[in-house]
Amino acid sequence: MDVTTMIDATTARIIPHGDIDHTAMPKLRAVIDALPRDVTELVWDLNDTPFLDSAGLHLLTDPSPAGTPQRRTRVTGLGPQPQELFRTAEELFPYLELSSLLPNGRPQAAAS
Repeated sequence: MDVTTMIDATTARIIPHGDIDHTAMPKLRAVIDALPRDVTELVWDLNDTPFLDSAGLHLLTDPSPAGTPQRRTRVTGLGPQPQELFRTAEELFPYLELSSLLPNGRPQAAAS
């Protein structure tokens, strides 16, 4: 997996190129760990991420480890499979508040 990171002031845009699953996690966690401490907002741009599994949901929703900065997280560019995962997870686990990560507050409806 390749990852592009762009930092603008206190916002980091992370763009994974490939699937986000258990095997991608070490690289993605390393990207997060390497961010400057003054980054207060993470934007995950998933336009190049065709597949997201439960490991990816944990990446997006788990609190920051102790001793690291708390960062606001947003998600953009959900493709069909990640949108469906968000919808399903939202129904099964409403306490995760996944809709709060999305720009419009909810995953798009499935195409008919």
